[in-house]
Amino acid sequence: MLYLWIAAASAASLLLMAGFIHLAIRMGGAGRALGEAMSRAPLLDVLVAWFTVMPGIAGFFAGAQLGGDGSWWNSLAHALLGALAAIIGQVVAMQTWVFLHELANPTARKGPRILKVLNAKVGRVRNHGAVWWTALAVPVFAIVRVAELAMWPMLVLLVKFPRYKQGEWVNVSRHKFSGLVGHDLIWCLYCDWMTGVWSLGTEMLRNVESFWCPIRFSSTAKCENCKIDFPDIEGGWASAQSDIAEAAGIVDAKYPAPNGDNSWFGHPARLTVNGRDPGGQ
Repeated sequence: MLYLWIAAASAASLLLMAGFIHLAIRMGGAGRALGEAMSRAPLLDVLVAWFTVMPGIAGFFAGAQLGGDGSWWNSLAHALLGALAAIIGQVVAMQTWVFLHELANPTARKGPRILKVLNAKVGRVRNHGAVWWTALAVPVFAIVRVAELAMWPMLVLLVKFPRYKQGEWVNVSRHKFSGLVGHDLIWCLYCDWMTGVWSLGTEMLRNVESFWCPIRFSSTAKCENCKIDFPDIEGGWASAQSDIAEAAGIVDAKYPAPNGDNSWFGHPARLTVNGRDPGGQ
């Protein structure tokens, strides 16, 4: 009975929040402003946590506190069961929202949809199974986002890495796209969020790599594969066949001021109107 209550509480909390969002964005100018704020970090981070990781965490602690008998192994078992119950509640909440959203939008539900095309291409079971399998990556992206929020400010402070307007990366906008309903909408919003989180993480890593290790990989294939995400591989890193003197010289040339701009070489902040790198190379 305890785990049924945890699942029910999980589902109810998510559906109530979803209902609040739907209601809030329809409350005139103030609602639209709130909707815009909720679609970008940092408020988006709170909502994503509410809908993804918080139910499992709450279920874990609820199971440990209310179901355990005092022994650590028994408390852990009940905590895991509590987390599982909360996740089941999440699934129920999402499927309920999908059903209601599609019911409220019959024209879009019956019209052309990504869901229908992919079901026809690979089969309904395979398509839905693959989509649900990608949901297992949610904790990975959540950890990446926590790292961006917790670790990056210290690197800005210590070594003058660039400050990023993270809301320009971590945001969602596909709910504005005409015709997306139900499954299509919820999964497109998931992809919308995770793409921004991952892209911001890659941007931050460009600064880390070029600042501390501006050395090309000895593997030609790896350089070719990574140069899209790390443009400085071909935009200034030392050759893998050179030596540490060249790498040190590049660092010295690219970061001439102790308290200056220490962004990666091709960062927009380092480019002049003539497209030249003020680092000197």
